[in-house]
Amino acid sequence: MTLTPDPWSVFALDVGDGHRLHVEQSGTPDGLPVICLHGGPGSGMAAAHRQFFDIARYHIIQFDQRGCGRSTPRGGLEHNSTAHLVADIERIRQHLGIDRWLVFGGSWGATLALDYAATHRDACLGVILRGMFFGSADDLHRFFDDGQRHAPAVHTRLAALAPPGARTRLANWLPAALLAARPADQAELVTAWMAWESALDNGPTTRFTPPTGESLAAAIDKYRVQAHYLHHNCFLAAGWWRGAAAALADLPVAILHGTQDRICHPDNARAVHAACPGSRLQLIDGCGHNPFAPAMAAALGEVTRRFAVDMGFG
Repeated sequence: MTLTPDPWSVFALDVGDGHRLHVEQSGTPDGLPVICLHGGPGSGMAAAHRQFFDIARYHIIQFDQRGCGRSTPRGGLEHNSTAHLVADIERIRQHLGIDRWLVFGGSWGATLALDYAATHRDACLGVILRGMFFGSADDLHRFFDDGQRHAPAVHTRLAALAPPGARTRLANWLPAALLAARPADQAELVTAWMAWESALDNGPTTRFTPPTGESLAAAIDKYRVQAHYLHHNCFLAAGWWRGAAAALADLPVAILHGTQDRICHPDNARAVHAACPGSRLQLIDGCGHNPFAPAMAAALGEVTRRFAVDMGFG
């Protein structure tokens, strides 16, 4: 299995509202179609995600979501919400003439995959969710505030940017602060946010190198998109995932989550599994949020292999 096969199709899709999506297709053109949804919000697609699929069996579709990566306008916040992204996914499916496809997403991509599949169930062969994120106030509080004990020194540096009254409520303060910040202040906020995320995901002793130049400009655009979504609770109603998970009853659904995930709590995966009759839950011991950790990557590769053979996860 080639880790990062080159795409055989790259195109821009106009989805209206001034947005054009960067779309890539790889793998086998007549293979089992799968839409691979990236995380963030704001991160952009990664060629490395293709390693989770057997390119001799799968037709892999990826795209940069609105405001992300090579989609334009980069960093665009207008006409950019979860409902817009769900509609974009369906537009890509129709544009490519695909009847039904496997939906695969990790982290924010899992949020989007669950919402899309519940909205367009008849277009789905199955769903794979990795590192489940709800976009809820609890998710944000766990990430920005409760995670302090895992990397106290890095958290202190992030909190020092907030007014004294907001330093124990960064989940409420930081997204709004970045959206309102003057250009001169955005770099400091984004760099501290990135360092905090790195410390939670990779450990507090891992060296973090701040971005500079064009990399910093791209990071600011990325985290402003993320702040836009987080500030609006990802444009999702409280408890939305319960109805979405229930709507996928008896559709093949696999849920994978690292037991040491400090970005998205494993309880999210357990909750979706409980709400989705017939779903399969696999907790990967010792893994955090990184999909490329060896045990997680192996589990993802195995679950996609199983689906290609059996059209299910039994």
